[in-house]
Amino acid sequence: MNENRDRLRIAVQKSGRLSEVSLDLLRRAGLVFRASRDRLFLYGENLPVDVLLVRDDDIPGLLVEGSCELGIVGRNVLDEQRLAAPEQPAPAEVRALGFGGCRLAIAVPDGSAITAVSDLAGLRIATSYPALLADWLRQQGITAEIVVLNGSVEIAPRLGKAHAICDLVSSGATLAANQLHELVTVMRSEAVLAVSPRAQTAATTAQIERLRARIGGALSGDGVRLLMLQAPRSALPAITQLLPARDVPSVLSLDGRPEDVAMQALCTTALDWQHLEELKRLGAHGLMVLNVERMLA
Repeated sequence: MNENRDRLRIAVQKSGRLSEVSLDLLRRAGLVFRASRDRLFLYGENLPVDVLLVRDDDIPGLLVEGSCELGIVGRNVLDEQRLAAPEQPAPAEVRALGFGGCRLAIAVPDGSAITAVSDLAGLRIATSYPALLADWLRQQGITAEIVVLNGSVEIAPRLGKAHAICDLVSSGATLAANQLHELVTVMRSEAVLAVSPRAQTAATTAQIERLRARIGGALSGDGVRLLMLQAPRSALPAITQLLPARDVPSVLSLDGRPEDVAMQALCTTALDWQHLEELKRLGAHGLMVLNVERMLA
């Protein structure tokens, strides 16, 4: 680790379901990168922020040792590392990112006699997340044998290696294809921004806060629309009540038109034609709905 490094490093999954969406988020936060020849290192051209493209399982370790100050990783991966090595300082979750949603669940074969959590006692459960599973079993007061597999967990019951599995589930299609069904959810996960426990210098903290604010600004525009309109001042109460606004709308007076106002409102739900027609019926005109690319509080 370079203790004197003046450039922030952020670790991102090099391939998989979090890879492209993570890089897209960083681009939306205003970062511009130049890729190395092996495409495993992205050099930040407009900010002192570089990206390392690595296996997602390696990200917590890179944060612990300080090779990277930040990482975008699934909460399940972060918590597995924390529980597996409780003696080490753990990376901290800065914020949830709202993508990569999934759940760690216990599943059993279709037609199995296992119908309740208590039925797992004394059985074998195959998983790639032994620490998370062990912690959950301990909380449930259940003693079971954990069979650690690094891949193809879903076929363990067919091979006779386990009676049940504990694996990540998103749509459930993989479980159905292997004639399995969910019994219980162990934890819910999504992509998170995590910070190294070694990122403690004032300069590093300032850089991290700047990037965190930018990422927050990029995420805050997701699903938000800016509605602009003009309307009679007398219609404001009815219009305001109708709007699915996230904050109090901005109202501006119009020169030479004391009875009319201009309004701007950030709306968090879709504004369909029915919304606009109802607003027009209330006296609004000149209605415009604009996509919000980014916001900064």
